[in-house]
Amino acid sequence: MFERFELQRFIKVMNEPNRFIQVLVGPRQVGKATLINQLVKQISMPYTFESADAVVATDNTWIEKIWNNARHKFGGLTTNEYLLVIDEIQKIDNWSEIIKRLWDEDKRNGVHIKVILLGSSRLLIQQGLTESLAGRFELTYLGHWTYTEMEKAFGFTADQYVWFGGYPGSAALVNDEERWKNYVSNSLIETSISKDILMLTRVDKPALMKKLFELGCLYSGQILSFTKILGQLSDAGNTTTLSHYLQLLDTAGLLGGIEKFAADVVRKRSSSPKFQVHNNALVTAQRIEFFEEIKKKPAEWGRMVESSIGAHLLNSAFVEGYNVFYWRHRNDEVDFVLEKRGKIIDIEVKSTGLITETSGMEVFSKMYNPDKVLMVGAGGLPWQEFLKISPSSLF
Repeated sequence: MFERFELQRFIKVMNEPNRFIQVLVGPRQVGKATLINQLVKQISMPYTFESADAVVATDNTWIEKIWNNARHKFGGLTTNEYLLVIDEIQKIDNWSEIIKRLWDEDKRNGVHIKVILLGSSRLLIQQGLTESLAGRFELTYLGHWTYTEMEKAFGFTADQYVWFGGYPGSAALVNDEERWKNYVSNSLIETSISKDILMLTRVDKPALMKKLFELGCLYSGQILSFTKILGQLSDAGNTTTLSHYLQLLDTAGLLGGIEKFAADVVRKRSSSPKFQVHNNALVTAQRIEFFEEIKKKPAEWGRMVESSIGAHLLNSAFVEGYNVFYWRHRNDEVDFVLEKRGKIIDIEVKSTGLITETSGMEVFSKMYNPDKVLMVGAGGLPWQEFLKISPSSLF
């Protein structure tokens, strides 16, 4: 069975004597539970695995009950350590305060229960961590599968990765595209929106948010102002509402809005977003074309390639600690700007033609003097190779 890189980190942590709550967060269906199942098979520690997915949110006693059960089981063993894993922890109201109290009780009483929390809502998990569990946790983000991972695990080609994206659970269905599209739409998209956003966060206009998601997928890789978006939506709203809904979609690992690169923070935050899906499967599942059909449309295929590059950069940013922007000034534009610790990298993506430089790259270089300028695709580094590199290695 394919093992993700993060597994080795967790094995190492479980063998260390020091105790921190391990928090594993990431979108649905990227293998969080699978990784933990692989972990418990490779360590000798007894464990309990519980999921809050079907638990009523207001059941504030559920965490304490399973924690006490773990304490009871641990007390009857000769081992000096025990592992408690709780999946979908963000589903329980006030979960972080409860975890804090129980964790601190164990620490005072010398009870060595190690804890791993899994969650699919990055926003709600991080709120709980910073509000209640400061100094008690280590956070690991498990993102969508990369091209390298899909290639090793399922034999995906670069073209297949661009079209079918990086959901491991759907890989077996790619030869039946109608079935594959239904699976992604119903089991991944609809479930992520309904369970990770609508059930956990106040959304006054869920239909508006769903339409924003559909429109954002349609325009993935393109810059579009919220004002223009409102003109295409039948449901009334305002730019603040749309910005909030986009943030919720982003934290669920679905759709992000890349900000414009600027010298000051205010102008970055007030810019029109560049829509970017976290996984190209979210785009493909909503398109009418099939794989062999889209490859015969160079312009459309080029947009899918560029969206795949953007998804690769956006997903890697969470783990590798850099920021992703776009840049535009009048008629000049740069597809992606990476920023990390004061260093700047300018990336232009061209899937067709033989272009080696654009006017946008030239103007941006004069204005900001980037540390590196990179052309991906035609006239530069092949996009297939770029999807295999770790973007942080560019710095």
